[in-house]
Amino acid sequence: MSQSAEGHAALLRELAGAGAGALAERMQIVVTEAGPGRVVATMPVEGNTQPYGLLHGGANAVLAESLGSIAGGIHAGPGRMVVGVDLSCTHHRGARSGLVTGVATPLHEGQTVATYSITITDDGGHLLCTARLTCLIRKLSGG
Repeated sequence: MSQSAEGHAALLRELAGAGAGALAERMQIVVTEAGPGRVVATMPVEGNTQPYGLLHGGANAVLAESLGSIAGGIHAGPGRMVVGVDLSCTHHRGARSGLVTGVATPLHEGQTVATYSITITDDGGHLLCTARLTCLIRKLSGG
């Protein structure tokens, strides 16, 4: 395995060990695929609904930002971190049950800024939400 491949594998293990964060854990987001160019996760509708029983738009936003941030972390690599600076979500359709699946793919991955497109679909493959997340890439402080 090359040195860069070893570094990438170590970063993926680190991200997997850290999980997607406390909020994502509370919302039962499960990352099913994570690598350069593509991050995929699922989230149940149940427990993440608004008062009318539909998937909450904020839940879509949490899923989208979680996926984009993981993708950004993979791109940034060891010793760097990402911080979301802009998130936009368009909600196309509601869901009342089942799992939703989010897929993040890069639109731009630079040295200081990365932007991701995230699509969220229901069990039937219907598009529920499209989102875009822009992240700032920073060096980790050595504290």
